[in-house]
Amino acid sequence: MEVVVWLIIMIPLSIFFTWLGIFAWRRKKPMWFYSGSEVKEDEIIDIPKYNRANGIMWLAFSGIFWISAVLGIFRQSVAGVFVAVGVLAGIPVLVLVYSRIYKKYKK
Repeated sequence: MEVVVWLIIMIPLSIFFTWLGIFAWRRKKPMWFYSGSEVKEDEIIDIPKYNRANGIMWLAFSGIFWISAVLGIFRQSVAGVFVAVGVLAGIPVLVLVYSRIYKKYKK
């Protein structure tokens, strides 16, 4: 039963961040980083490359949840630690990676 609950939580999170990566990658206008922010088209040199980099960033982040979902089937304690460490370390890494992406493609 615990495995089912774990998967009910982890699979939607995995799908969401994977979808966000694909959405960012395919978006025609510049992808934003967080809610409430806006990146204008005239501030980015190469929008497709900028969005591709954003998409890869979110797809990599989704990997934490996919790996944790699979680990949870076999060892929930290990999966819980993995997702906790992954998210706690991943969020600051996301901020740093996005900052680099934005600086690289900013006019």
